[in-house]
Amino acid sequence: MLIDGHTFAGMLISAANALDNNQKAINNMNVFPVPDGDTGINMTLTMSTVRALKDFDGTISDCADRMAKMILRAARGNSGAILSLFFRGMSKALRGLEKADSPDIARAFKAGTEEAYKAVMKPTEGTILTVMRLCSEKALDVAEKKYRGDVVGLFGYILKMAEDALAKTPDMLPILKEVHVVDAGGYGFCVVVSGMLDALKNKPVAQLNVISEEVKSESAFDNFSTEDIKFTYCTECIVDKDEAHMGEGSAKELNDYISTLGDSVVFAEDDTMIKLHVHTNNPGLVMEKALTFGSLATVKIENMKIQHSEKVVSGTKTEKVVKIQKPTKKYGFVAVCMGGGISDTFRDFGVDQIIYGGQTMNPSTQDIIDGIDMTPAECVYVLPNNKNIYLVAIQAAKLVKDKRVEVLATHSVPEGISSMLVFDETVSVEENTAAMTEAIGNVTSISTTYAVRDTQIDGVKINEGQILGLVDGKISCVADSDEECIEKLGEKMSNASFITIFYGENVKPEAAEEVLGIIKSQVADDTEITMLSGGQPLYDYIISAE
Repeated sequence: MLIDGHTFAGMLISAANALDNNQKAINNMNVFPVPDGDTGINMTLTMSTVRALKDFDGTISDCADRMAKMILRAARGNSGAILSLFFRGMSKALRGLEKADSPDIARAFKAGTEEAYKAVMKPTEGTILTVMRLCSEKALDVAEKKYRGDVVGLFGYILKMAEDALAKTPDMLPILKEVHVVDAGGYGFCVVVSGMLDALKNKPVAQLNVISEEVKSESAFDNFSTEDIKFTYCTECIVDKDEAHMGEGSAKELNDYISTLGDSVVFAEDDTMIKLHVHTNNPGLVMEKALTFGSLATVKIENMKIQHSEKVVSGTKTEKVVKIQKPTKKYGFVAVCMGGGISDTFRDFGVDQIIYGGQTMNPSTQDIIDGIDMTPAECVYVLPNNKNIYLVAIQAAKLVKDKRVEVLATHSVPEGISSMLVFDETVSVEENTAAMTEAIGNVTSISTTYAVRDTQIDGVKINEGQILGLVDGKISCVADSDEECIEKLGEKMSNASFITIFYGENVKPEAAEEVLGIIKSQVADDTEITMLSGGQPLYDYIISAE
């Protein structure tokens, strides 16, 4: 048996469905108990576009080429970016073939792995990359002699090798062993291979988590006039209900709650799922409440005032035409962030386009490309402000041909703001990039959030709901309140000359003032401290210390 384009398309769709059905399990493998376990969501959204290949009938070369282009632009998060690059490498290896035999597939897996590895500056063993590498190396060893003419047998072998490699990831990354999980991205890759194999066996995976047609056909929003906007963010999500909320009608509390946050509310549910839409100024509150009913299957947030991202209407996409802005200045900026106050701060520093995103809401490659296209500058700097968005931003930059794009390795909002502070429009790109990169290294990023589950890390027991203090993205302390957490984090700020505090949308001003007092008591009298309402969800405090 050889694989033609039609068969390959079916394999890809089966893989996408398998990811969709397993995204909750993949999300739950997130090592740290912070509210950003979105590996499953990112991989699912990255693969979701291949369903457009349903009726494809052509060569495997053409199918792989179309698939690679779609997935690359849909990629979200590190796991999604790596997966998209794997398939891009596969497409290059399959180029020119009408059909593929086992040796062709083995070479394609090898090429895909190499493409994914090239994009990661410092590959870490024990991740999705390791699973890709080990199974592709094994496949290359046996494809010619043992499996020629038997692609079903080869895929079965690849899946076995991938699962064996996945089982070893806790031995390569101690943190995985400590919390008793395998690598989430690696698990997702095994799900992809398994889905492809099922299709080859004429048992393609069906998409189980599909909202009913009745839900899909709820109100359309085509007639909504942006001139009448009272609430900035068009917020939509699908929630997979947890055990406690199974059954139709169990989420009335959520419906009632979001109705108090904005207008244009559409709410529908069945036994296992919820779909909601609301125009609001507080999307984080919507997401936080939704999470109490289950896990987020999909999330879409659009800033309607700046129209920077696609609009999704009742489960179907409307066509969005992004006009590429011709350069009218030398420099421009695109920043990814969440929260009205933080967005305003970036705009005050001269950022042209804000892409609403961050933890749990990673923008796609295409979202970032659109932001770049709408920036009227010869050179566009992109500030991902999140380590899980950086790789996607890099891929977006490579796809833009008519402008110079510089992606700064900003892994947090404080790093992004610090880089903007030293920007000088009178100097060269090289000088600016060097200065901004140096500034990133001079800032300490501190934040507080809450634990989404019980766990134990580095010997420290963490209970669901406790406050976590993070320093440069790593858990530094655990407490029972924001105030206690800030006290424990005080030593991280004690030598700072400048401190900026952004408090989140759930924090009352009087509570923020109390935290300000705690910080003032722990630093020198001449330390310059600025406190602003950031409006960010999930993280009560984001603090920059320089």
